[in-house]
Amino acid sequence: MEDKVVLIVGGSGGIGSACGRVFAKAGAKVVLAARNQQKVEEVAKEINDEGGEAFVINVEVTDLASVSKMAREVTEDLGSIDVLVNAFGTAVIQPLLDINPEDAKEMLDVNVYGTFLVTQTVVRYMATKKKGRVIMFPGSVGKYSMKNSSLYSASKFAITGFTKSLVKEYKRSGVKFTLMYLGGVDTPMWDSETVDMRVQKDKMLSAEEVAKSTYYAANQPEGSVLNEITIQPESHQMV
Repeated sequence: MEDKVVLIVGGSGGIGSACGRVFAKAGAKVVLAARNQQKVEEVAKEINDEGGEAFVINVEVTDLASVSKMAREVTEDLGSIDVLVNAFGTAVIQPLLDINPEDAKEMLDVNVYGTFLVTQTVVRYMATKKKGRVIMFPGSVGKYSMKNSSLYSASKFAITGFTKSLVKEYKRSGVKFTLMYLGGVDTPMWDSETVDMRVQKDKMLSAEEVAKSTYYAANQPEGSVLNEITIQPESHQMV
């Protein structure tokens, strides 16, 4: 991973920042992109202080001009993007009749339209170079149903279907895709006002564990691809 350019969208906390640390330790040039500039800069400073190479860029994933600017600046300043990690997203986990339509629209815009926009923009560059890896995080609710997660699951199943179609579209193009089906991960998401769910964070996966698996998926030999990974906390095992 030495000197490879890794763009992590959603790098301000949780899985994104943990991925930034892992990739930087392996010698990658890590770009942390997020809307919250302050948090991202704190993570980048930590990485750089430890001898890594991290850069910060602001992005609004639902705005085409912002996403295009991000991809263009990263490519011009650092070179071709080798790995895209789509680690952003919001959650609305509530009973159907309790969901505020405004919250629903915002989540679908970020999780579905944002994922489409970022992926389309970056893959356009990757397809030209005939190389690149894209890591997606549909989570376990993009594979299995869960009570009170109807809308959230819909957004995550959309990512699964989107990615599986892209695998067929870009077969033998040099662009590779990985789906990460993760059970509960200890991230700030669970503290959101739109998540009505009691959880035991001490029994969840850690962001660091997930980051190591993400690195493993992204660091496969050139001629292979890790299509899907399912990781569950021991207490959430599903078959």
